[in-house]
Amino acid sequence: MIFEQSYGPGHPKVASLLNNVPALLKATNRLAEAEPLYRRALAIGEASYGRDHPTVARDLNNLAESLRGTNRLSDAEPLYRRALAIDEASYGSGHPTVAIRLNNLAVLLQATDRLADAEPLYRRALAIDEASYGPEHPNVGIRLYNLAMLLRATNRLTEAEPLSERALLILFQFKRATGHEHPHYRTFGNGYAGLLAAMGWSKSQIEARLVEIGRPYVASLGGGAMPGNRSRPVSPVLGAPGQLARELFGR
Repeated sequence: MIFEQSYGPGHPKVASLLNNVPALLKATNRLAEAEPLYRRALAIGEASYGRDHPTVARDLNNLAESLRGTNRLSDAEPLYRRALAIDEASYGSGHPTVAIRLNNLAVLLQATDRLADAEPLYRRALAIDEASYGPEHPNVGIRLYNLAMLLRATNRLTEAEPLSERALLILFQFKRATGHEHPHYRTFGNGYAGLLAAMGWSKSQIEARLVEIGRPYVASLGGGAMPGNRSRPVSPVLGAPGQLARELFGR
């Protein structure tokens, strides 16, 4: 690599590049090739900054994500925990980066059936992001959805439902505000619909509910009719709730 020739193989700029290349490898499902690059980046970071630097926490998290992607959860867990400890010490317990570390560790704990241990981490991550970004930020939506899915997994459906609904509403609002669909929009829609189905709702009831909860986001801009009102055309953005419902149920 040019950076290695220019700076030497142990320079932090090389580590930055080493962190970027594995992301591409992960995207093409070449996880085995990504791992040694993440390990090299971590070794460079530790040598350059010391073992307790936030850059090292980033590298630990990246390696842990790679290990989790290859189902080596017991190897990933101590790396997640170390990254969390570094960032809490570096930034304080209420920093958004800490929320990311909490969320990632909680995902692993949930995957290893330690739901009672995962829940308080999800709740902490949610509280941090609400305080950092405000209650309507997409990051808050992600935290809400993850917590809702954990509550569903513990059969606490009535607790999960308002959180899942709120997460989906945040992404309705995001689509209205930006004109773009958030990458998690359909996942949240499917998750909310699946939760309602688990609570005994019929497909028609779920479809009607999706349209109902999205109605304020359509009406507030006055830019098109809801499904069933043909007086004005529905734009792809404003008609999103009804469109999502039809897509989920193949209509």
